[in-house]
Amino acid sequence: MRWALKTVLVAAVVLQLIPRGPVTADDPPTAAERARQDFELMRLLAEAYEQVDTQYVREVDRRKLVDAAIRGMLKELDQYSTWVPPEELGRFEQYLEQEFVGVGIQVQQGPGRLEISTVLRDSPAWRAGVRPADLLVEVDGTQVSMLSPGEVSKLISGPLGRAVVLGVQHPGAAEISKLEIVREKIQMPTVTGVSRTETGWKWLLEGVKPVAYVRMAHFSRVTTGEFREALRQIAELKPQALIVDLRSNPGGLMDTAIEVADMFLESGRIVSMSGRAVKERVWDAKPGTEIPAGLPVAVLINRQSASASEVLSAALQDRERAVVMGERSFGKGSVQTVVRMENGRSAMKLTTAGYLRPSGVNIHRYPELKPEDDWGVKPTEGHAVVQTDEQFSAWLKQRDQRDGLVPAGDLATVLSVDDALRHAVEWASGLQTAGQ
Repeated sequence: MRWALKTVLVAAVVLQLIPRGPVTADDPPTAAERARQDFELMRLLAEAYEQVDTQYVREVDRRKLVDAAIRGMLKELDQYSTWVPPEELGRFEQYLEQEFVGVGIQVQQGPGRLEISTVLRDSPAWRAGVRPADLLVEVDGTQVSMLSPGEVSKLISGPLGRAVVLGVQHPGAAEISKLEIVREKIQMPTVTGVSRTETGWKWLLEGVKPVAYVRMAHFSRVTTGEFREALRQIAELKPQALIVDLRSNPGGLMDTAIEVADMFLESGRIVSMSGRAVKERVWDAKPGTEIPAGLPVAVLINRQSASASEVLSAALQDRERAVVMGERSFGKGSVQTVVRMENGRSAMKLTTAGYLRPSGVNIHRYPELKPEDDWGVKPTEGHAVVQTDEQFSAWLKQRDQRDGLVPAGDLATVLSVDDALRHAVEWASGLQTAGQ
């Protein structure tokens, strides 16, 4: 770092030789003045780094200092601009792709125990006999009952093709089964239906046939293909309405959400984007749709529906292609650009622009905006369904059961903890009754 500090200092001295012209308080800085300011700031940063490196009471990890400096700089901007150091890059890319190396389970924490909530069909864990409601007791001999799901996930993660030994206790069993499971690439499904059968997803809601139900948990590179395949299967069932569930969908790849919106729309604006250093862009629907224009569509959102899911629901609402039901969305309409650093070894996720819905209204909830201001996506008038925290927890458990390949039971059981879905079903039933 000494050479870097000297370079900054020398450059700063050279800049001091540049003649200064008359400057007023209202004039923007010239290129030379801005360069001089930049070097002064870099000199301050380098000086602080050197003081910590040489004077702190204990020897410090210099790489950690730099990571912390970058992380602090981005944190000053907003909650979405983040630093991804080399050791976290793999996990970050897995999140974007929704593809993981693992055994195919998810766990939830209970009182003094960890319960397996989800087991993906045909995953290594499924083939080894692991099922939802099993207790996870050990990972490679380490007791995990008091660990958090995140800590357990790190223990289970590891190199592709290498085995991990899970200690699992099946319901009603006294013994702990030690299962050696080889890690594989796990592609998380992003498009799901009511519940999973032996042959695939069930798309129709029992008791109100033919109303189709599709849930999108995330927008990844596989979502468009998964949704297109779901639509192909649904078309054979000849539904009279379609419910698209975007609740607690945190977003993902914006291009994918735009592709999905285009499948609903014949023409017109889907979304636009603008930023200080980003050229304004617009996305319009291409002629032709993959969903019959006369098929009624309801979109479910809640307070955790964010980003790409807000773009999709706003586009369908503004273009009058769908009725939006549930709660007001999160209000995350900013654009994060992934800037690769260190020849691709690390990355900086930097907010560079904001999204506008087709009506031109801003999606992002900036700090100065109030609840009564325009941001996010509100339910269509007459279709607001607000969940209490208790109702949200019950709904989340029921949803995880469906994702975990556990039969969800009859429709009445599902609707007893899901007011928003019940509202959508009643809406769809009313359309059928009216002959629409």
